[in-house]
Amino acid sequence: MRKKIIFCAFLLFSQIFLSFGQIKVTFKTGKIPPPNGVALHLFLAGDFNNWNSGDNASELLQNSAGYYQILKVLHKGVYNFKITKGSWQTVECNAVGKAIDNRNITILHDTTIIMDVAGWQDNFKPEEKKHTASANVHIINEKFDIPQLGRQRRVWIYLPADYQSSNKKYPVIYMHDGQNLFDEYTSGYGEWGIDEIIDKLPMKDQCIIVGIDHGGEYRITEYDPYNSKYGKGRGDDYVDFLVKTLKPFVDLQYRTETDARHTTIVGSSMGGLISMYAALKYPGVFGNAGIFSPAFWIAPDLYNYAKQQMKNSHSRFYFVCGDAESESMVTDMEKMVAIIKANGISEKNTTELIIKGAKHNEKQWNSDFPEFYNWLIK
Repeated sequence: MRKKIIFCAFLLFSQIFLSFGQIKVTFKTGKIPPPNGVALHLFLAGDFNNWNSGDNASELLQNSAGYYQILKVLHKGVYNFKITKGSWQTVECNAVGKAIDNRNITILHDTTIIMDVAGWQDNFKPEEKKHTASANVHIINEKFDIPQLGRQRRVWIYLPADYQSSNKKYPVIYMHDGQNLFDEYTSGYGEWGIDEIIDKLPMKDQCIIVGIDHGGEYRITEYDPYNSKYGKGRGDDYVDFLVKTLKPFVDLQYRTETDARHTTIVGSSMGGLISMYAALKYPGVFGNAGIFSPAFWIAPDLYNYAKQQMKNSHSRFYFVCGDAESESMVTDMEKMVAIIKANGISEKNTTELIIKGAKHNEKQWNSDFPEFYNWLIK
């Protein structure tokens, strides 16, 4: 009997412990456009569900008063989200069909969020997208073979303005999510505008930039070296492709500075995670790493890997994120920075920036890139 009482007490304590810090948040619609005669199904898509636009666990249900609502249990923190009708083609927009910024909330206690919706994207004629890549951007191959993954991918290259008229060699930056780097036409959520940034620099400061498209449905697993709830991690294979297949090709076909000091890897979110991993695994290849808004939350094993690998590393690291991105973004990044500094990498070679009010999007990374590039070429 005594054992039973102890077990019940332990179970009660466990339930109390698990609920500690959890907050009940009711998401409820206010004014929304009429459904145009079809059944309306509304969903939340945000950083609490990997931006799944049709997540059944995040569907808002209609109540007796005609409003749509859902109760979610979340931890304290900052969250970004939007409302959809089940896909990104039906996401909320403004009253004239233009895209809007992500909704941003800070959760500190039980609360109700009232959400007015001005319009739905599918109620408007799709805005014609235009090509915005500069003349210095080229496609290496629409279907570049990735033997390590058994897949093909488009690969872009930015060549400095004086590349054709000079004989000099150039530093190289390798970047992920290639479709979002140079061209608004191919971007999913806006472009970084990397080409416009480099175009404005003196020719002596320009470099070659190689962009590799992400794999759509494979993006999370290709940019993660570890297994997760999203599938088997293929990050090792992807990084091996960069080092053993793509870089040798680029070095052979273009005039590049091939040493680690002149080779950099850069990415954001999952791209920031895999950039960190690549620099740790191949410090003799990538001498610099730009880690933008890294998704370290999905790969906690990376911290121990960093402790092991940093003992032999002389690479330079640049970390940047916003304080309005997610609950754990800042603390996760600071934890990695602390590991790097604890292993002898100097302050000069380990820069950390936390941008007040900055969110998780290409617009912010466009703003972050110039300062990173100035650090890189010093």
